[in-house]
Amino acid sequence: CWEVRKRNSSEWCHFVRSNPDCQLEGGFLNYLEGVFCVFPPRLLPLAVTLYALWLLYLFIILGVTAEKFFCPNLSAISTNLKLSHNVAVSLSGSRLVFSLTSPLHGVTFLAFGNGAPDVFSAVVAFSDPRTAGLAIGAVFGAGVFVTTVVAGGIALVKPFTAASRPFLRDVIFYMVAVFLTFMVLFFGRITLGEALGYLGLYIFYVFTVVLCTWIHRRQRAEGLAPPRPWEPEMPTDAEDRESSGVNSGDYGEEYQPLLPTRESSLRILTGALRPLDYRKWRRKPWYWRLFKVFKVPVELVLLLTVPVVDPDKDDLNWKRPLNCLHILTSPLLCILTLKSGAYGLYQIQGVFPVWGLVTLVGSVLAIIIFITTSNEEPPKYHCVFAFLGFLASAMWINAAATELVNILRTLGIIFQLSNTVLGLTLLAWGNSVGDTFSDLTMARQGYPRMAFSACFGGIIFNILVGVGLGCLLQMTSSQLVVKLEPDSLLVWILAGALGLSLVFSFVSVPAQCFQLGKAYGVCLILYYLAFLCVALLTEFRVIQLS
Repeated sequence: CWEVRKRNSSEWCHFVRSNPDCQLEGGFLNYLEGVFCVFPPRLLPLAVTLYALWLLYLFIILGVTAEKFFCPNLSAISTNLKLSHNVAVSLSGSRLVFSLTSPLHGVTFLAFGNGAPDVFSAVVAFSDPRTAGLAIGAVFGAGVFVTTVVAGGIALVKPFTAASRPFLRDVIFYMVAVFLTFMVLFFGRITLGEALGYLGLYIFYVFTVVLCTWIHRRQRAEGLAPPRPWEPEMPTDAEDRESSGVNSGDYGEEYQPLLPTRESSLRILTGALRPLDYRKWRRKPWYWRLFKVFKVPVELVLLLTVPVVDPDKDDLNWKRPLNCLHILTSPLLCILTLKSGAYGLYQIQGVFPVWGLVTLVGSVLAIIIFITTSNEEPPKYHCVFAFLGFLASAMWINAAATELVNILRTLGIIFQLSNTVLGLTLLAWGNSVGDTFSDLTMARQGYPRMAFSACFGGIIFNILVGVGLGCLLQMTSSQLVVKLEPDSLLVWILAGALGLSLVFSFVSVPAQCFQLGKAYGVCLILYYLAFLCVALLTEFRVIQLS
């Protein structure tokens, strides 16, 4: 399909429609036909600008869905599974590092929640051999970016002493994962055993984290473990919400009614569907308000289609009219986004559509639940809404990831760029920007060790589960091998750069007695800039093998 730009502009549309290689897998919009058939050639810059804005908005959709809907429901599910709770540093990433959770919870449920956009993007990209380079570029590119720019930025913002054993454990596991991926690329294929090996290695990593935490706690109880460098106590979720007033809409007891009042269902529904707190709006700076304006439509649609269960609230976030509406909208969302609506539009016996049946059943269930419940007290089966919210938010993330991969492939064809360079730049940056800001904010607030642990711990999940699960889902009973042939020298440069950055940290951090300062941060950031220059020069064939 790359040949389209080499032809006369009058032939672009016919070439795209007649060439099988130009057919995009899944998705609701055909971006290639849009840019080459809908827009005239002279308006190609306008089409690219619109696509770039839509790409940014897709990253916003991914971030909002994962942070405010996917992760909270996963946390509620883990609470309902009655996992033991202790204050621990989550090695899964940074968005939910403030949670009260067990180590197993942190490296399984929260890792899945924080890594959902990366993993879903990898799974979607691996589903088509033509876009597998996007997944490889994103997995490696995000690894290089997080372990250099983000880790270096933390050291620049707040010099600190790293936790020695967690750091060494995470770096060793990550180096093993990178080496396995390097070998898979070298042989050009991944077998069923190797794909299962990726997932097995992550299970072993989870076991190691739990075992190390148990040993350390036992040593502390016996007075054998050395004292760690002090960090201020993290606020709990409840304290954080009370001080910030993010979800409740009230700012302390002065806004609470003196006498309990019964709200009508309509008032509860309108209050639950209000994604904007006006008192918070007045206190925030202009750039926060501007970003919020773009997020409000996404949050409103998500509020209408994805239930959220909050175990930290007395009412578990039970909103009777809205939750009854979710009984209808969430299944509809799932059936209409699965395979880009192919299943939802299927006609039963050629007469009745599947979406119609789902609407009918959902409406009956919603009416029954509305009649048999009250506004004041959640039903005993309210935890089921956490599973429904998990499924609905996962379908949102999968749909956004599919559009993301398709639009990146389209931009690659327009600008004649390989999928690998798009993966290591746009896709990697987009998926990492949320972690970058939250990690640096965490370090600025006095928790650099937690942020640094999140850098190396979170991306282990992304590479092991992203590659392992992505390839496993593409295997069938007749085809137990997935081809992963590197399409250019850039793939090897990317893998080598990631491995070299890990070796650098593995050697230099212990050499500094785990005292990380600004010199370490500057070295990492300069390393990433040098890597990016080499990668772009390789992409534009300034650097090439003879």
